[in-house]
Amino acid sequence: MADFVKSSHVFLDNPAKNVDEALEFLSKKMVELGYADDEKAVLDAFKARESEGTTGMMDGFAIPHAKSDAIKQTAVLLVKFAGDIEWESMDKKPIKVAIAICTPQEDKGTTHLQLLSEVAIMLTKESFRSDLLTCDDPEKLAAIVEGCFK
Repeated sequence: MADFVKSSHVFLDNPAKNVDEALEFLSKKMVELGYADDEKAVLDAFKARESEGTTGMMDGFAIPHAKSDAIKQTAVLLVKFAGDIEWESMDKKPIKVAIAICTPQEDKGTTHLQLLSEVAIMLTKESFRSDLLTCDDPEKLAAIVEGCFK
């Protein structure tokens, strides 16, 4: 698996203040980037998944993910927020970075689950988390995240 994350998928200093604003931003970007054709359907998919249990992980990271018929091609987006985001997380700490995984509904779970698994594994590594938190170069950030899919 490769080429899911491009520098155009990396967004720095996003002004969102809470999970809803973050998911709205991600849904909008999926349409703007041409990966989806219905912003509301993507947002509904993100929110449906979030209602099953938070995608806020540990140490300031979240892995929101959506599967929808509105999503035409798999994409991974990275958002670094300008401040802390109000987002329920496993360690009760605010979110600073979201790595969003979006896949077409027709994906029977293999790509979606594999991407989710690989990101979750990488988030257990201090060096990966530190690199994402300290880097502000979209090209390098894309390469860091892309590297966990190889």
